[in-house]
Amino acid sequence: MNGLGNKEIFSKNLKYYIERAGKDRSQVCEDLGFKYSTFTDWINGNKYPRIDKIEMLANYFGIQKSALIEERSTAKVPCYYLDPEVAELADQLHKNPELRILFDASKKLTKEDIQFVADMVARMRKEENHE
Repeated sequence: MNGLGNKEIFSKNLKYYIERAGKDRSQVCEDLGFKYSTFTDWINGNKYPRIDKIEMLANYFGIQKSALIEERSTAKVPCYYLDPEVAELADQLHKNPELRILFDASKKLTKEDIQFVADMVARMRKEENHE
């Protein structure tokens, strides 16, 4: 351990997940109803949030609370997805809320529904290429 305090660890991790999600402070505050000045204190390592706020942030970023409050290892973490293409798609889904919405909606579809949508997208692409 390098001696970072809880506030500093949280600050470092929060900055990381904000950047990873492609968000900015204002957007996160607006989305979660946080006061901008309080949020800035968290980011600057001046204050430490209550556990309910940490939980809200973890849910917002789709991560475990521990990812925000524990020091991140600098060691290379093995990729969860062995297929690089799948890992790239998963990363895109995580970073892009619009894609995540489509993914979440698709979880409720039948195999036939998914094939119908895939065919429709293929037709749209074909038409787009002919214009």
